[in-house]
Amino acid sequence: MPDRAAKTVLAFDFGLKRIGVAVGEPELGTAHPLPAIDAFSRIEDLVNEWKPAALVVGRPTRVDGSAHDMTRRAEDFARRLERQFKLPVARIDERYSSVEAESRLRGAKRKPVDSVAAQLLLEQYFHEAA
Repeated sequence: MPDRAAKTVLAFDFGLKRIGVAVGEPELGTAHPLPAIDAFSRIEDLVNEWKPAALVVGRPTRVDGSAHDMTRRAEDFARRLERQFKLPVARIDERYSSVEAESRLRGAKRKPVDSVAAQLLLEQYFHEAA
């Protein structure tokens, strides 16, 4: 675990079956996928381990940017994170994160698409903040 954990950021690609997870450092602008989780209760373990300064959640929308059912669910998830952990939670447009994640993983035997999508969200967050 990094010594500079106070500046660490965790990202989540919310899904109904799994939640992709990534961790990164804004100073370096890099992110790394972590194993996906299947329950909200595991997030507390991650927050305790990494001690992030902020969280990022992917905000799914239609191609035209309009909201749909998963947009509402992801927003509910982000608000729950804010309430429980008292950390800032950024929302990042995730329209093409899963497609890009699958492209990056083409040919890989194990495909952790959810966490690679979270990695892409975090990289986008760092890029937009720069």
